[in-house]
Amino acid sequence: SDNEPKIEELLKKLKKLQQKLDLEEDVKEAYSLKNTLHDEEDASIEVLKLQEMLNEKNTCRSLQLKCEDLEQESQQFELKQQKEELAGQYGCQIQETKLRHRKIMKFENHLQQLMGQHKNLYTVFTPERLSTEIQSAEYATQQLLKAQQMLEQVAHLQEQLNKAQATDSVKRMHDELFTKILHS
Repeated sequence: SDNEPKIEELLKKLKKLQQKLDLEEDVKEAYSLKNTLHDEEDASIEVLKLQEMLNEKNTCRSLQLKCEDLEQESQQFELKQQKEELAGQYGCQIQETKLRHRKIMKFENHLQQLMGQHKNLYTVFTPERLSTEIQSAEYATQQLLKAQQMLEQVAHLQEQLNKAQATDSVKRMHDELFTKILHS
């Protein structure tokens, strides 16, 4: 019976030890769970960081592609502008060349006409024929002067004739009036 309290005590101690062991096991399990949760949290944070980095890389890549596209468009636009400017310059040069060509052609035609006129004048007024042409011109001038004098004489005679006719008509009217007065 003396042993009984010892057994009971031992049983209590054993029970306490068992509880302590259970608690320790629970604490170990809790620590393990905590560590696992902590590791999972770290892993989740790492996953989030990696996803963020991936998103940033994708955004960077997308922006880089857009930049490349814009750069290519810009280069194409510049090339197009350069081509248009060159086309405009060439167009102006072509117009200037055409205008110069037209002026040259016009000048050449005028020069040919002048040369033709000069040839005609030279054949008409050769030194051998010059004295004959001068005499012919002087004769024509004399003939024109004579014709002018004759025209003046004809005009003077016409004027005298008109006056004479007017005088005859007045004289006839006077005679008719006089005759009427006598017969009345």
